[in-house]
Amino acid sequence: MKSLQDNCGVFGLYAETECVHDIFQGIDFLQHRGQEYCGIATFDEGIRIVTHYGKAANTFRDQELGYLKGTWGIGHVSLRERQPVRWRSQLGEIAVAFGGNIVNADELIEEMKSRGRAFYDGYNVEIISKIIMEERDVVAGIRALSKIIRGAYSLVVLTRDGIYAARDIYAFRPLVLGQGPGKYVIASESRAIQNLEMEFIRDVRPGEILLVNDKGFQTLAQLDSPRRAHCAFEWAYTASLDSIIDGVYVQEARNQLGGSLAQRDMDEGGLEVDIVAAVPMSGIGHALGYHKRSKISYQEVFLYNRYADRSYTQSNQPAREKMAKRKLSVLQHAVKGQRVVLCDDSIVRGTQILYKVRDLKEAGAQQVHVRIACPPLMYPCDFGISTRTYEELAARRHFKTGNITSMKKLRDLEALIADQIGADSVKYNSLDAFVSALGIPKQQLCLKCFDGLDPTETQ
Repeated sequence: MKSLQDNCGVFGLYAETECVHDIFQGIDFLQHRGQEYCGIATFDEGIRIVTHYGKAANTFRDQELGYLKGTWGIGHVSLRERQPVRWRSQLGEIAVAFGGNIVNADELIEEMKSRGRAFYDGYNVEIISKIIMEERDVVAGIRALSKIIRGAYSLVVLTRDGIYAARDIYAFRPLVLGQGPGKYVIASESRAIQNLEMEFIRDVRPGEILLVNDKGFQTLAQLDSPRRAHCAFEWAYTASLDSIIDGVYVQEARNQLGGSLAQRDMDEGGLEVDIVAAVPMSGIGHALGYHKRSKISYQEVFLYNRYADRSYTQSNQPAREKMAKRKLSVLQHAVKGQRVVLCDDSIVRGTQILYKVRDLKEAGAQQVHVRIACPPLMYPCDFGISTRTYEELAARRHFKTGNITSMKKLRDLEALIADQIGADSVKYNSLDAFVSALGIPKQQLCLKCFDGLDPTETQ
């Protein structure tokens, strides 16, 4: 199992006027989904494309934006590979960008090589592109993906006809539609739409294939969907707090998850503490939810360095640890002598939360009680989040086999993790509490990180 899977955002815009500046802003609003690479492709009697290593706001120059002429185009941010990619084929000139991960990538590459296909680097986007280009048209190519690929994808394809967009038949990755005066947009998250002062329309349906052009949004095909399997981690961590995904506001979901943790403490006899705090930024929604339910004062205890990136979405562990140290500093005045409930979204490896607990205690905190919105992460993710091997997962190191299905097992794990990170206590949401807080039926979620069940297989 690879330790890094793809985590990224896509954006597409069809407009009556030049589109590049809206696309540039759109991918900037999605930058939290991946900071390693960014790119834009536009159509102007042919495809123009510019990609960069780094963040959009830091790398695109005015001359490049001026070069990217046209009234429709696509953009991308990524951890792993430069996108969009441009191809010349029997379908004409196209550019492709996607977010997700192909689980059976290696076997597909070997099968294609046996038929004489060549690969530049074996990236997932190459596989997707070659499958599409083997068919008679783009729609047939996207149909073929659902039969050949095992994995997750939200996809935009730039052509002379407009922008084709699609979401896999399980709808693992988010993809939404929006509209403004003379503009039609596709994006990985609604924040990229609303912050461009456009109107959020709806989510792309599982298995839906659309064409976006001067006629607006046209559904060209609706593939059969065995079930929905939305990535539950989107609401807990990945998505921006101001987004709405598949009918659920991210802010509301995080508040509910934090409230669930507070309710557990209250049900188990209460917790004598002075303040509720967050590990910024994704922990804030959870901490506010805990504060609202418990009535314990909310207090910021870390100063967030806004020029730092998300440490979880760095491409390797040394980079994650370096970024974690850069992005947060302790507010000693707020901490000294206090008993703190510290809320965060998840514990993956356990190293970063250990640093946070240690920093708070060195600053004078009397106690630090860690509260984690997600259930224990027990399995690597196959379907597109930047995650890890079995060996890296803190919970898995303590429970080598089986799931954390009982409260006794959960409490045993919590005691072990508390000892590992130096906290006075640790509590997670149980899987049932987590699902209940999201308010989405369990059968519509991918929970493989927590329960190991493959949502593409019959349970």
